Amino acid sequence: MQDSRIAARGLVLLGCGKMGSAMLAGWLERGLLATSVWVQDPAPSPWVQSTGVHVNTDLPPHPAVILVAVKPQMMGNALPGIAAFGGSDTVFVSVAAGTPLSAFEDAFGTATPIVRAMPNTPAAVGRGITAICANRAGLDALDEAEMLLSAVGDVVRLDGEDQMDAVTGVSGSGPAYVFHLIETLAAGGVAQGLPEDLAMQLAKATVAGAGHLAMEADEAPSQLRVNVTSPNGTTQAALEVLMDEKSGFPSLLPRAVEAATKRSRELARG
Repeated sequence: MQDSRIAARGLVLLGCGKMGSAMLAGWLERGLLATSVWVQDPAPSPWVQSTGVHVNTDLPPHPAVILVAVKPQMMGNALPGIAAFGGSDTVFVSVAAGTPLSAFEDAFGTATPIVRAMPNTPAAVGRGITAICANRAGLDALDEAEMLLSAVGDVVRLDGEDQMDAVTGVSGSGPAYVFHLIETLAAGGVAQGLPEDLAMQLAKATVAGAGHLAMEADEAPSQLRVNVTSPNGTTQAALEVLMDEKSGFPSLLPRAVEAATKRSRELARG
């Protein structure tokens, strides 16, 4: 990963928990020099300390990028320590859920380039998807932010920050929906006589395989569903339950996404 600004001025990673560590691993694997990275974290893991990055040392005088990966409830304590970098061409990238661009503009000024990002947990294995948007001063920084965040998966750009709550409802919270699908699919297998470990193995592999096929195939998911559904066969019998307009996925999942989106808006308002 080549970025002359970062190589010359450094990148600060504020917070290095699971998401921060996943991004750091991705950057280093892509060739970013460890000596170009400064990590600030109250309890850095042994792995972080072994990478050769600067850990809890004085920050570079004019970093190219400061990536904020602390938990939202820690934001009030974390931002004052980097406020002095606001108002310059240092790019701030936030992956903190529920913290709007306006909160960073209040802290750093509207002239500061700020990018807000919403990754999801599959980033931990390099298979995440991250949505990004920027304030007016940060529009030119979107390419650099996309380059950094692509280290943990795909990146999409939003038309505006008003879409971020819906993104949270779909991809931000979505992995939990899929994990619950795996749980309940395995439970269904157990109810039909399968051993628990076998049912879980089948459920995990089925969901992972179907997801990979959906990503790689040229057909839309709706067509893939048709392809595996024989008339009057076993899959059709199951889909008649899952596709019921009142109790199945067509009603249930939009309601779940709506609930998550609504809660994201509430959290953003404080």
